[in-house]
Amino acid sequence: MLRWIALILLLVLIGLQVKLWTGNGGVHEVETLRAAVKKQSDDNQRLLQRNQALGADVDDLKHGEQAVEARARGELGLIKPGETFYQVVEQPGAAASAATPAPAASSGGH
Repeated sequence: MLRWIALILLLVLIGLQVKLWTGNGGVHEVETLRAAVKKQSDDNQRLLQRNQALGADVDDLKHGEQAVEARARGELGLIKPGETFYQVVEQPGAAASAATPAPAASSGGH
């Protein structure tokens, strides 16, 4: 009689372990949900920082004339009356030669 009770308890324990590891709400599903929550938290933090930077930019544009002028000059090519616009255009070969440094000259003995 005692063996049958022990066998039944052992089978119940095995059944519960199988359900814990493979069933709905089991260990695997909990780990998957934890990873998803971590990823979402990281995304939220990144977006919060971006929103704060954009908010500061909007505040600058609303209250600072210099910020508006700098953005207009950079993005729209604003030129004030009396200013002269100069555009420097590099020759196609000049960019390649500027990228490779010239060899250093060796100095003689001091």
